[in-house]
Amino acid sequence: MAALAVVCLAGLAVALLATELFPYHSSNDDEGVYLLQAAMLLEGQLTLRAGEIADAFRPWFFVQDGGRLYSKYSPVVPAMYAVSMALFGEPRVTLVAVAVGNAALVYLLGSMVFDRWVGVVAAAVFAAAPMTLLTSSVFLPYAPTTLLNLLFAAWYLRGVRGGRLRNAVLAGAATGLAFFARPYTAVLFALPFICHAGWSVLRSARGRWWERGLRPPPDPVRRNGLTAAFGLAFVGLALAYNARVTGSALTFPYAAFAPLDGPGFGHRELLDHSLQYTPAVAFEANAAALWYFATRWFTAGLLGTITALAGLAVALWHWLPLPGTDGERGWRSDRTAGLLLAGLFPAVVLGNFAFWGNYNVHAGIGDPTTGLLSKFGPFYHFDLLVPLSIFAAFAVVTGWRRCRDLAVRNRIATIASPRAARAVVVAAFLASALVAGGANAALLSDPVERNAVHTERFESAYEPVEERDLENALVFLPTPYGQWQNHPFQALRNDGGLDGEVVYALEGSPERDFAVLDAYPDRDYYRYSYQGEWTATPDDEIVAQLEPLSVRSGERLEGETTVGIADRVDRVVVRLENDGEVAEYAVTGPDGEHSVAWSLERAGGNASDATQSAPEDRGLVRLNGSGDDPVPFDGADEIVLTVTQVQPEGATYTYRQEVTVRTTDDGVEAIWPPERRGCRLVTDCGTEGTYLPDRPETHSRWETFETRLEKRESAS
Repeated sequence: MAALAVVCLAGLAVALLATELFPYHSSNDDEGVYLLQAAMLLEGQLTLRAGEIADAFRPWFFVQDGGRLYSKYSPVVPAMYAVSMALFGEPRVTLVAVAVGNAALVYLLGSMVFDRWVGVVAAAVFAAAPMTLLTSSVFLPYAPTTLLNLLFAAWYLRGVRGGRLRNAVLAGAATGLAFFARPYTAVLFALPFICHAGWSVLRSARGRWWERGLRPPPDPVRRNGLTAAFGLAFVGLALAYNARVTGSALTFPYAAFAPLDGPGFGHRELLDHSLQYTPAVAFEANAAALWYFATRWFTAGLLGTITALAGLAVALWHWLPLPGTDGERGWRSDRTAGLLLAGLFPAVVLGNFAFWGNYNVHAGIGDPTTGLLSKFGPFYHFDLLVPLSIFAAFAVVTGWRRCRDLAVRNRIATIASPRAARAVVVAAFLASALVAGGANAALLSDPVERNAVHTERFESAYEPVEERDLENALVFLPTPYGQWQNHPFQALRNDGGLDGEVVYALEGSPERDFAVLDAYPDRDYYRYSYQGEWTATPDDEIVAQLEPLSVRSGERLEGETTVGIADRVDRVVVRLENDGEVAEYAVTGPDGEHSVAWSLERAGGNASDATQSAPEDRGLVRLNGSGDDPVPFDGADEIVLTVTQVQPEGATYTYRQEVTVRTTDDGVEAIWPPERRGCRLVTDCGTEGTYLPDRPETHSRWETFETRLEKRESAS
């Protein structure tokens, strides 16, 4: 019952964190990659096919191969999320199931190595660790891969203990699947077990060879042969998947995405981030990660880590044949299982030394409050939570039993009654539990607060989308980090067929924007935008809007832009430009507002034009009030209109309007309304100056920015 209670509490804690702390996902944009893959699998797809407009739909960490897009990650973990999406319509069910499974397997392994009470305490220690709670509550691969590794360990040890071939088969399948999910992580976890299997096979084969040959094969040979066979079968499946998506069995998708983003030393590179990863850098990064693990991310911090190391030392003292000892000295435990779990310490630590990802989790190696490490811990070392929890539990249970022992109670009884002695022991352990619990709560509070700040920004960012009931919609998304979907807007994802109720496309070049519109002609169009600067740290306020769009078309389109003028402005400069061509005029002594008239038409649309011999796909933009020639544009283009007001001392404020236009056989088209910004001292200020007409609190009282565009027949 105690174990069941611990396991259920572990699942409940993850369910609460996943829904309350991460309702819009976290600041780690890998979550969207796995969830999109899950949606693709539900539609029977390993790749997205978007054809010539694939770059408008490229998700974060997806490889673009012509019109085909595929993830750098394997489909194993996404398949786990897809199961709960198919059964319950909610992928967070998988998060809960993984948390429950990991806690239950830690209990099982602790019970196998020591006894059930050690297993219960180990499950509780594991489930309470800050890294367990936060990393298990988001759609990342570390906790699910650990579940596969723990299944392998449990079945392998059961096979060693009982000799049943079924356990060997299941162990091989589990480790093979873990390899398919995260090859390097699976190999590091399996290393102690591989060494033990090899030693067992050699020892049994050597003993049987001299006696009666290898027929029938010894039990270790049969068991480990089956484990290896089924493990290699899944390795083969991983290679087949590679061949399917990358074209080469030996080229993993992550290598196709970034060939230098993998284990090893020397020049490492991922997108625009590169580093000369030397052993010195590796030592500094990994030492810092392990220190933060020990002091901030394990249960009760340094107190819990010291307890675990003490338990490990006592266990090794019993298990190893040290000089002057007699082995286990009759002490009850499974020496083989314990040593294999202890072997995870050197395997995981030394293996991660060669992986530069442990440098990248830091934003600054000397500052544990920044970077992904500050929110989820050194998650590449996630598997270390298992042996640490088991040996910490062993130390706690052993300490409790020693204090409960008659010898200890008799010593206390020399100065107090037996009842008082028992009370002192119980009080001491309750006090220790309270201290450990308080330390753990203090450690957990800081990363929870850091993640909560990101959640507040996401809540503000997604508010306009949640307020509108979108059906049969196409939404253009901004690109704060470049041409990537779901980086950062993970909650605004497409389905596997790019044909869901809402389709999200990246804003891009005018040609591509019109191509996307042409590909989805019967949808309602929107532009998602925001005012503010989106950075990795959510310090600046973000105010978002979802603006309906339409495509205005005609032989001639006439527009008018009216802007508000501030006090003490002595002149206004109006400028229309495209690709170096400019038309402009100035107005002195403006009133409280100024209107600018302009028009769009195909070149040659007016018989009086001197440009009527221009190429057929050329258009013209006229700025009424300017004596300059009209500004031409070719095919699809972006026309920029700025209205800059200047005060006597030189201070400026610029209204900036960007209209995406193109020529057609019948005239011209424009995506409407245009993008509008208000910029102080500069003429282009990016998203910081996005004009939000429905949010008057985001701009000054005199700031007004109204636009209109109407169809007019061209003069013949």
